[in-house]
Amino acid sequence: MTTPDFIRAIRAGAGQQLLLLPGVTAIVFDDRGRVLLGRRSDTGRWCAVGGIAEPGEQPAETAVREVYEETAVHCVPERVVLVQMLAPVTYPNGDVCQFQDITFRCRATGGEARVNDSESLEVGWFEVDALPPLEPFSLDRIRHALLDGPTWFEPVARAGDPPARG
Repeated sequence: MTTPDFIRAIRAGAGQQLLLLPGVTAIVFDDRGRVLLGRRSDTGRWCAVGGIAEPGEQPAETAVREVYEETAVHCVPERVVLVQMLAPVTYPNGDVCQFQDITFRCRATGGEARVNDSESLEVGWFEVDALPPLEPFSLDRIRHALLDGPTWFEPVARAGDPPARG
């Protein structure tokens, strides 16, 4: 994943301490019900498309931008399917980040799926019953995007319960 310039500027003053960052994931389906995936250049693994929101950018705009930047596919967000605070991640350089992810179900509206930047080695459409090996993160988001239920989020503790930590 390419580090945005605004994150580099924050890191210059904050060092490697934990940064809470707004992450967006886009689960994009075409008219045939296939899901759009990219194979990351940093890990070589297939995954859902996503990235970090830019300052002042609405999360749905981030989804549209990231999908186009990485795959050359145009899409329209249809609904929020999941909101989740992820576990902190420590990168090889020592930087620590924690992402608050908002996952959108999106519908492809045009473009041809292809590698469109340096973040992906390959991109492609996959039948949901014939996905390449995926991390639980992407599988979980695809599963939620296929459901017609309400947006998923971690339940709030009941009155009197201690706050959940994780």
